[in-house]
Amino acid sequence: MTKHTDPHGTPAVLLDDVVKTFPSAGGRVTAVDHLSLVVQPGEVVAFLGPNGAGKTTTIDLVLGLSEPDAGALSVYGMAPRAAIARGAVSAVMQTGGLLKDYTVAETVALVASLHPSARPVDEVLERAGIADVRGRLVGKCSGGQQQRLRFAMALLSDPDLLILDEPTTGMDVEGRRDFWAAIRADAVRGRTTLFATHYLEEADAYADRIVLVRHGRIVADGTPAEIKALASGRLVRATLPAADGTALARIPGVESVEIRGDVVAVRADDSDAVARYLLTSTAARDVEITSRNLEDAFVALTSDTEHARPGRTPEGVLA
Repeated sequence: MTKHTDPHGTPAVLLDDVVKTFPSAGGRVTAVDHLSLVVQPGEVVAFLGPNGAGKTTTIDLVLGLSEPDAGALSVYGMAPRAAIARGAVSAVMQTGGLLKDYTVAETVALVASLHPSARPVDEVLERAGIADVRGRLVGKCSGGQQQRLRFAMALLSDPDLLILDEPTTGMDVEGRRDFWAAIRADAVRGRTTLFATHYLEEADAYADRIVLVRHGRIVADGTPAEIKALASGRLVRATLPAADGTALARIPGVESVEIRGDVVAVRADDSDAVARYLLTSTAARDVEITSRNLEDAFVALTSDTEHARPGRTPEGVLA
């Protein structure tokens, strides 16, 4: 990789108390609300939140597509547009940017001609996993192949920072796995990746760090394990014909009881108490206790109707 970064610890991305508003019928709506974030070189960071949380607006700010109303923002110590002009930043967006009457190779070659020192076309096609369809018209490519084409074009400048917005939309399971393997390999070499996705399992499996946003503010920031730990409690599942949901709900610490046929699922802060009751006071069998997953934490921390119950909150994780 060609390095554009300052070797003396300059953050890849720095947002300091950034605010972005837009006009609305009632005055102005705040999309990014005093958001501060530091992403270090080589990190793979998932930027997650529900629709309307401010993810896309924040990404637009980092890409220099819009300007903040207040606060400071830099990419490798430069203004976003300056970093992009130097080839330090590339983006893979969910839609747009493709000429459907060109072949895959022609499209990449056209974009490569716009860069003074682009990577070889064959190299980026191979890294993106579409060398076998280089002669196919873009309009004849599947959605996943078109997304890989966007990835190939983003690699042409050999960027230090890669920004991905729903990067694996349309890809099959194998394609998604190969895509993330390439991202992780690049991270080892020092490339920074900031991505937004609705596939929470991708964030859990491939991100070094997860940043959750809600209403334009960061509500949690930590490793996948730390974020999942913020959804306190566990799920106890068992086979129990004719389960008494009312009795289960009376156990201290029980949050919810769900009964589906002969299977009962109990969410509780004290899973041991639930398991003890099931094993000693009922005919339950196949009792299983599992921790909450990333989806549980996502809902608890970002929903307007759910509220986080952090329990053992890792220091510095909950914003």
